[in-house]
Amino acid sequence: MATKRDYYEVLGVSKGASADEIKKAYRKIAIKYHPDKNPDDPTAEDKFKEAAEAYEVLSDDQKRQRYDQFGHQGVNGGGFGGGGGMNMEDIFSQFGDIFGGGGGGFESFFGGGGQRGGRRVRKGSNLRIKLKLTLEEVAKGVEKKIKVKRYEACPVCDGNGSKNGTALNTCPTCQGQGQVKRVVNTMLGQMVSSSTCPTCHGEGKTVSQKCDACHGEGRQLREEVISINVPAGVADGMQLSMSGKGNVPERGGIPGDLLIQIEEEPHPTLRRDGNNVMFEQYVSFVDATLGASVEVPTIDGKVKIKIDPGTQSGKILRLRGKGIPDINGYGRGDQLIHINVWTPKNVNAEERQILERLRESQNFAPNPGKNEKGFFEKMKEYFQ
Repeated sequence: MATKRDYYEVLGVSKGASADEIKKAYRKIAIKYHPDKNPDDPTAEDKFKEAAEAYEVLSDDQKRQRYDQFGHQGVNGGGFGGGGGMNMEDIFSQFGDIFGGGGGGFESFFGGGGQRGGRRVRKGSNLRIKLKLTLEEVAKGVEKKIKVKRYEACPVCDGNGSKNGTALNTCPTCQGQGQVKRVVNTMLGQMVSSSTCPTCHGEGKTVSQKCDACHGEGRQLREEVISINVPAGVADGMQLSMSGKGNVPERGGIPGDLLIQIEEEPHPTLRRDGNNVMFEQYVSFVDATLGASVEVPTIDGKVKIKIDPGTQSGKILRLRGKGIPDINGYGRGDQLIHINVWTPKNVNAEERQILERLRESQNFAPNPGKNEKGFFEKMKEYFQ
């Protein structure tokens, strides 16, 4: 599978480029590689789609922020469902008006319609859901199957809203264009404005007899089981996108997207800090003095660690590679174990006698060495 190019590189802009600079760069590339202008170049359409995918992400503030932080995985490989689900209708539906062509989109700009009609393809609304994940699922990635209620094309009329799926009538008001033009005489001459047709609401077609199953809407609300592949390393609040899994619009068009917001459930013993995992380990005064072997939980299961003799409270042990994988594939975090020496609150008479004798020993008098670092210095060292 080919590696995706950086979106800023695709559009030829810097990471600090303004929204206007990004828009101008995309417009320039889209004009250059538009398939209607390059019928003999089989690579033109791929470059055209690549530019549209880059613009779809970088023109959206939230998507751009996730892309800057997490790369292609942060936006599920890019808009339009990660690139693999891209099609020309997606692009014309969303970005046709960037060329100032009104309802005609690209066709109005190039002056003649080319291979496509002037009426823009409508896109259905997006669906938004929240997906709860455990720390283990976040660390390893997971496939989730969820039930979603979404509008799908009516199977009886095949989505056009007419009885038995019969042909629709051309709208008599706009003659199938979906828009009506209005000429206004002004002091500066005639001005032409376009607006959505009030009869067909921009569809260009009208229904004479409505479908009995969907009552002319061309769609029905149905429940569908959708499989979601969540990559390892996602974070709480991150949003994934599945192209074409939203609602279909009334009487034809392309479906919207399914937007999945990640919610990370608290772990009973471990705590996430970026790609690292934190754990508080309590040991007895005796184990800290003499040394011991203790069992600690990790994302991958329980492991044994060694407590060296003379371990001080506040010491931090590191288990390399036992944290969360980076979502962009840059390795994996660590598990940091904070040692806490437990001091008993109540002792019996015999224990008190033993401790009183030990109190007099010079070995039990606090005497930190010059090389022993404080807690904050240790934390600073581990997170540099």
